[in-house]
Amino acid sequence: MMLWEAFRIGLRSLRANKMRSFLTILGIIIGVASVITMVAVGAGAQTRVAEQIRSLGANVLMVVPGAAREGGVRKESGTRHTLTESDAMAIGSQVPQVQAAAPSIRSNHQVVHSGRNWNTTVNGTTGDYFVIREWALSSGRGFSAIDEQGGGKVALIGATVAKQLFDKADPVGGQIRISSVPFEVIGVLAEKGPSGAGQNQDDIIFIPISTAKLRLMGSASEVNREAVAYILVKAVSDEAMQGATAEIEALLRQRHRIGAQMDSDFQINNPAAEMAAQRASTTTVAWLLAAIASVSLIVGGISIMNIMLVSVTERTREIGLRLAVGARRRDIRNQFLTEAVTLCVLGGVIGVGLGTGAAWAVAKLADWPIFLSSDAAAFAVIFAASIGIFFGYYPARKAARLEPIEALRSE
Repeated sequence: MMLWEAFRIGLRSLRANKMRSFLTILGIIIGVASVITMVAVGAGAQTRVAEQIRSLGANVLMVVPGAAREGGVRKESGTRHTLTESDAMAIGSQVPQVQAAAPSIRSNHQVVHSGRNWNTTVNGTTGDYFVIREWALSSGRGFSAIDEQGGGKVALIGATVAKQLFDKADPVGGQIRISSVPFEVIGVLAEKGPSGAGQNQDDIIFIPISTAKLRLMGSASEVNREAVAYILVKAVSDEAMQGATAEIEALLRQRHRIGAQMDSDFQINNPAAEMAAQRASTTTVAWLLAAIASVSLIVGGISIMNIMLVSVTERTREIGLRLAVGARRRDIRNQFLTEAVTLCVLGGVIGVGLGTGAAWAVAKLADWPIFLSSDAAAFAVIFAASIGIFFGYYPARKAARLEPIEALRSE
């Protein structure tokens, strides 16, 4: 019997019991749909974290002050105000494995332009910040040496701020007021998107750190006029990250006169490593859920074996008649095996469609990225077909081994 003929006969048999066939493949549909959804969500999480790491910049370290103690209670990191601009200069000039270092202070301010108001983060920093973050300009220019040294009232604005304050007009050359202080917009930054914490990186304004201290914020500490909120550092390569971390720690401990038995009054964080760990954990959870969902495929396979055994019993006389008129036993086996595989493949195709729809719904409702891979869909259908072969073989073999005379006598 030709494969196509066996497939045609199998479809005719399945159409004769539509409801039973649908209920039989329900487990396969649910299993494949669940696996597709979980894999799509997990791959989407990987893609999002990879984009966030790229938006942060390559080989980036963040040095933050340590935690202060008050009344025996340890506060959050960054409350000690132990880092200074001179620390950043020392890191950039004295650590060979560091390409650039940028000190920063920041706070929220109300910004006004032509009757439009917007509250955003204002970050005082240096031009090295944009080298470290690999943050390009979509228009205009960056900070000049004169801007940084002379406390120039110039600003670089993010894409979100540009849209909110200027709408479709060109911001470059425009005037904005930050807490009543006038600034000239000299450039607009390229769009970065959300950060690892979900914050909008484009909702920000950058001004020279000298300007921020003189005209807006002062320093990060009322006691130390040189204090900064954090220092952003870029290592020369990925391989140099570990060495740069050790050298920065040794340099700052020496500069801050910290004894060998004392804890550092700062922390050095690797944001990319933290995001990579987040990606690994998210992927592991997604694959674990997909593995749990795949149990439905096994349950569906058992259902198919059960229904195929029932089908063999119901069609015993038909099998006997076909054997009596010359059908080979392998033809009978192939027919029932084809029916089982057809059920599973049909369930797999429907499951891929439902899984795609479910993944799309997750993306819309939860604002979560998804990535639908054609390889994952093909694998799901092939795996479903394998389930049909595995669980359909025993009923098919049982049908093929029936004796024609005994089969014809059955009621």
